[in-house]
Amino acid sequence: MQNSPGALLIIDQQQGIRRLDRPRNNPGAEERIAARLARWREAGWPLVHIRHISREPDSVFAPGQPGALFQPEFMPQAREQVLEKNVPDAFINSGLERWLRVRGIEALVIVGVASENSVEATARSAGNLGFATSVVADACYTFAKADFSGRPRSADEVHDMAMANLQGEYARVLSADELLAARPTP
Repeated sequence: MQNSPGALLIIDQQQGIRRLDRPRNNPGAEERIAARLARWREAGWPLVHIRHISREPDSVFAPGQPGALFQPEFMPQAREQVLEKNVPDAFINSGLERWLRVRGIEALVIVGVASENSVEATARSAGNLGFATSVVADACYTFAKADFSGRPRSADEVHDMAMANLQGEYARVLSADELLAARPTP
């Protein structure tokens, strides 16, 4: 793990997320996630694949449903850690904190979906737990939705607000290119 930027947390890259029929942002996010995954694999840095398993039997993410499976391009390899969660925050009842602490991992790089949901919840906990946390903004994505007042918000607006909520207080928010520039080449 020499010169490791920390563990890469890939959040909820499951087949079911492709079934959401709403406008989304960052259409190239999966390619940037895949590039980070390839870099971590090449360097032998720690990787954690986080999968959402719903408690609702009719959910696309319910156990045994095709939607709960990883997308083929993000299929974990044998040496990579896989953790399951059933709430947005990947630290809740998953063993993630213990897995990181036992290995002496103090820094995290977070990518995945959804920016304002699982990504933001996980990054907030990571920051609160004292991990040096980076969120790769253009390797995260989300979907359009209405705000609390019922006003429609674009996926870009939802994503940008989530990144603003994290920046500086819970995490360092940067682009994939900025992450590459800040890290050594394996």
